[in-house]
Amino acid sequence: MATVTVTCAVLIAVLALRDVRGPDGDGAAGPSGRDGECRPTALLEPPCGAWFGAFVPHERTDLVEKVRDYERRVGRRLDIVYTYHDMSAVTGTRLEGRLLTEQEQRVGEDRMLLLSWESKWWGGTERQQPTWKRIADGELDASVIDVQAERIKAYGQRTGKKVFLSFDLEMDTRTPDAGTPEEYVRAYRHVHDRFRELGVGNVVWTWITTGYLGNADLMERMYPGDEYVDWIGYNQYNYYLCHRAEWLSFARTQTASHDWIRAHISDDKPLMLSEFGSAADPDRPDRQADWYAEVAPVLKRLEGVKAALQWNHRDPGPHCDLSVAGDAAWAGLRATAADPYLNQPLE
Repeated sequence: MATVTVTCAVLIAVLALRDVRGPDGDGAAGPSGRDGECRPTALLEPPCGAWFGAFVPHERTDLVEKVRDYERRVGRRLDIVYTYHDMSAVTGTRLEGRLLTEQEQRVGEDRMLLLSWESKWWGGTERQQPTWKRIADGELDASVIDVQAERIKAYGQRTGKKVFLSFDLEMDTRTPDAGTPEEYVRAYRHVHDRFRELGVGNVVWTWITTGYLGNADLMERMYPGDEYVDWIGYNQYNYYLCHRAEWLSFARTQTASHDWIRAHISDDKPLMLSEFGSAADPDRPDRQADWYAEVAPVLKRLEGVKAALQWNHRDPGPHCDLSVAGDAAWAGLRATAADPYLNQPLE
């Protein structure tokens, strides 16, 4: 029954999508968008719906291939592709610290990019890890921050495109090792201000926290302020057996965090489900499919949520594979991805 329900949902959504985007799925928005009111704002906010994106696991040299493979599975082009970088200096062939690699630029030709920039040096020693105090004091300006700022600015000058940029996502899990909440705010503001001083005008500043309400006090203390943040993101999952959690519907994973952010952080910033996903239930193979099929209706009720990015990977630990598990689950995700609400004009 669940499989039949998902299949019907996919058919209905695809038919609706043809009405909105044209028979090839690549046209402009429907009647409400033809005069331009549904075009993205200067901060890449879609006024009439929400973006659909994903984190797609990849090596640094095959991002284009992996993104296209994901898109074939989900039945559409992604609006946003999510990638990660550390704060190592840009040297030689090492790509971890190089924002906007050649592969990212190719993906960005007809998609948006969310670049997650972590104040870490992957593979470096503890002594080499950049602390928030060092960043705030300007110690990394010449070797890292200014270099990346110029790369992003050059990308914008060449293509006319903006990028979403997140500095140290899930910062509420990194204190006290990286520093205090106050040092994080200083570091975030320093990076933001340094980009502005260097004339970088094509960054949409995206503050991404866990959304875990056990860290509510930390999240509130670590918010850099409305003048420094364009979008707010949070990462909540149905972990199920991973981390020994109970099964949570999509609505239960998102609603409490959404409402808390609206009440305590910002009541008007556009919100991003920067990572959402579900573990599978080995005893009920169709359960993940049904979970993904319910995303779009719930998303429409979450005021201000303007983007949702599926996490198609795994977390560390047993039973922590959060990738889409099998054809039925892909069908459930396709039903969501085909919903007209998640198919907005990119230009």
